[in-house]
Amino acid sequence: MRLNKLLVASLAVLALVAAACGDDEDDAAEAPAAATTTTAPAVHEDMAGDDDMSDDDMAGDDDMSDDDMAGEDDMSDDDMAEEEDMQVSAPSALFVDAALDADLDNCGPAPTGDPFIIGFAADLSEVGGFADIPISEAGQYFIDRINCVGGANGHPVEFLIEDVQGDPEVAQRATADLLDAGAHVILGPPFADTGDAVLQTVNASRAVIFVASTEPVLPDPSIYSFMTTFSDTQQAEAAAQFAIDNGFTRAITFSSEGPYFGYNPETFAAKFEELGGELVLDVSYVPFEDFDFASRANEVAGVADGTEILYSAMIAPQLDALRGAIEERGIDSITYFGADAFGVSGITEIPNNEGVYWTDHGYGTGGNRYERLNAGLAAAGMPSAAPGFAALAGDSITVAIQGFIDAGSTDPLAIAEAIAGLTGVEAVTDTIGYAGTDGTPDTPVYILQIVDGETALAARMS
Repeated sequence: MRLNKLLVASLAVLALVAAACGDDEDDAAEAPAAATTTTAPAVHEDMAGDDDMSDDDMAGDDDMSDDDMAGEDDMSDDDMAEEEDMQVSAPSALFVDAALDADLDNCGPAPTGDPFIIGFAADLSEVGGFADIPISEAGQYFIDRINCVGGANGHPVEFLIEDVQGDPEVAQRATADLLDAGAHVILGPPFADTGDAVLQTVNASRAVIFVASTEPVLPDPSIYSFMTTFSDTQQAEAAAQFAIDNGFTRAITFSSEGPYFGYNPETFAAKFEELGGELVLDVSYVPFEDFDFASRANEVAGVADGTEILYSAMIAPQLDALRGAIEERGIDSITYFGADAFGVSGITEIPNNEGVYWTDHGYGTGGNRYERLNAGLAAAGMPSAAPGFAALAGDSITVAIQGFIDAGSTDPLAIAEAIAGLTGVEAVTDTIGYAGTDGTPDTPVYILQIVDGETALAARMS
């Protein structure tokens, strides 16, 4: 999610109210000690073993006779299929499920291969801490359990965190420190200004995966820049499609000039009208500052007939104030819909939230991975008020590890190329792939709703 500094400062206050951040920031910033682990559910052998071949071994390969080579060519389709099966990397679902079920008090032998290092250029300040503190905590939690079940095909996974402090210059230094420490993949912060600084410093030398950002300008596979989740374009257009699919023909938007608060409503309105709907009113407001919506509610009352869907990317407490002002004017049948800011700014906590929709990054139900990760965090004393971001931490780490496994190498460029070609990666929120995309994954948009005071899944938009 691409939010400005005013947004995240306000979210930091909301996070304190919701006790979102916990007391584990310092612990999350440390690289994990060598964990005791059980054997990983991997298929092919330790990749480090390839580097240990002797000259005689390699010479032996060169001494193969023509008949030997012909024999290779004479392999049947079944033989080749068997050979391919032997070399296929462990599907992501195996190590993700094993990690989520891991018991840190009952780990087996530690992985012994060369470490796979994931560096996180995290914004732990008031600017981006609403996202990157829970991501850091959930990331360390997840990696500890991956190491407990054998690491990445027998290789321990290390998690190094450097704080970019919401400052592009600091972000450049922090990223350089991660590169000097040998990070094979970099996870990036939530905002484009610090994100661009990370990309400039990395200079296409390895993959950068932006964990929480929905900013469409960041992904670019030509420089190995990827997002973990959908873009603002995808979430706004999914909201418009959902509105049309559910019979809405009239819409009102509340917007503020800028890349998130303006871009999402503008994109929603454009898609809504393209699909045959009518935008009857757009109202401007100031994010985080405006809580007296009396005059704006009068504007709404002047055009609304009660059948409209009202879409905005504002934070949840502002929606509470806006909805109250509109209902005071006798209009109580408008449907309210928001972007993913709702999910991290307390939509489940505001008093007047019944029936509200918003786009989010996943949904926990029936013991799925999203639910198990967040339940595990809660059991470990780290409950997250931003469960979607906690799940995105698991997604980004899963993508990085699958790229490493598929590359069969510790070469950062080989890993980056493998990530660019990923398809069908079973992560925490859903299935992720990058092949044929602009660096934005083909992951779905989840539409959630408050029903009888509880969060419910309204739709999964692919």
